[in-house]
Amino acid sequence: MCKIGAIILAAGQSVRMGKPKLLLPYLNRPLIHYPVSLAVEMDFARIIVVGGEHIQQLQSELSEFSNRITIIHNTEYKKGMSSSLKAGITAIEDELDGVLIFLGDQPFASKDVIQKLIREFKQLRNSKIVRPRYSMQPGHPILFDKSLFSKFHALCGDEGGKSIIKANEEKLLYVDFENTKLNLDIDTPQDYELLLKS
Repeated sequence: MCKIGAIILAAGQSVRMGKPKLLLPYLNRPLIHYPVSLAVEMDFARIIVVGGEHIQQLQSELSEFSNRITIIHNTEYKKGMSSSLKAGITAIEDELDGVLIFLGDQPFASKDVIQKLIREFKQLRNSKIVRPRYSMQPGHPILFDKSLFSKFHALCGDEGGKSIIKANEEKLLYVDFENTKLNLDIDTPQDYELLLKS
């Protein structure tokens, strides 16, 4: 049985937004609810949410999911996304065959996308990274095979997993989708205003 987990990155400092963006409301729910509730619906083997500066508010907002998720505190969140990836992988790596890494600020992350990524991963186990592409633009969430978990510990700064992907391009499979809205992330007040109008 192929066991897949999820890591949801929720420790960013929201510098461009000027306030904790994942706690901002959209349709009467905070933004972070959308990827978390989707991960819970997909019934991953484990779900790790990595929080940072606003960990207590995050725990409060996600209390309804407490029986299905594990929230961990990345105390080194100021070092950038790599610190959250390392914290998430450390919490999850011994148990799974692969992990999907979600951004916490993507309210339109799709069940259909996730199902297709996992299906391709299971069918083509020589593909160690399975990534969605929206109208030919690479996006998230990204599925990594367990054989690459150790590579995350060498990351630094705010680079995310780009260097791992670049070093393993021969093992990368893209799955294509047309709807670019599925890859929308919310970084600035302008992004948020557009979201509220959508």
